[in-house]
Amino acid sequence: MSIHINAKKGDFAKVVLMPGDPCRAEWITKNFLHDYKLVTNVRGILGFTGYSKEGKKISVMASGMGQPSIGIYSNELFSEYGVESIIRVGTCGAYLKNINLGDILIASSASSDFNFLKDYNLNGFYSAGANYDLLETSVKIAKKSKKKFHIGNILSEGIFYHKDSKAYKPWAELGVLGVEMESYSLYANAAIHRKKALTLLTVTDHFEKKGCFTSEQRQNGLRDMISIAIELANSFA
Repeated sequence: MSIHINAKKGDFAKVVLMPGDPCRAEWITKNFLHDYKLVTNVRGILGFTGYSKEGKKISVMASGMGQPSIGIYSNELFSEYGVESIIRVGTCGAYLKNINLGDILIASSASSDFNFLKDYNLNGFYSAGANYDLLETSVKIAKKSKKKFHIGNILSEGIFYHKDSKAYKPWAELGVLGVEMESYSLYANAAIHRKKALTLLTVTDHFEKKGCFTSEQRQNGLRDMISIAIELANSFA
């Protein structure tokens, strides 16, 4: 057992799908896996391991909200449990007008306003990128699915409620697709441990078009993105 995960060695698969919400981790498990079991529940952060319909062993574990939280859990999964790949599956707010609610974002890289790597005393700024094999395979699966998707840079922010409602605009001018709160530290941890990571997101809010999903849409509208993630996990399990 690690400090924040009470699973035993061998309880996790080599590939872990990682939503933020523990309830969503349970929903994914019950809707996409079979013969599953709960392997960790420390602090209400639920983790499950089961099998896809193709018979591949896959784990699903929540990350909580924000870079410090996913930074802890991804580090322990990579370093203590032999996990080779983490696929973050989450929601985001879009910045660009050509992106619509319900579209899927594939994060080839992540920018951040939170210095997750400050302990490394870098003489500059680290560019956090996805694993290319996961990225390439996810694009092939997304094309086959016929769902609308976008590939590019996303922003992992440290603040959810901004005083300045226009704070997103400089990022949008640089072509950043949208915003969430976790991927930068996940990609950084993957680099530190020489492991694989990728983020897939469903657009549930829009900064330019001022729209958003209802709570019911957030639950049911993620199915297309999760289906892509499951097929991706099958390829690396």
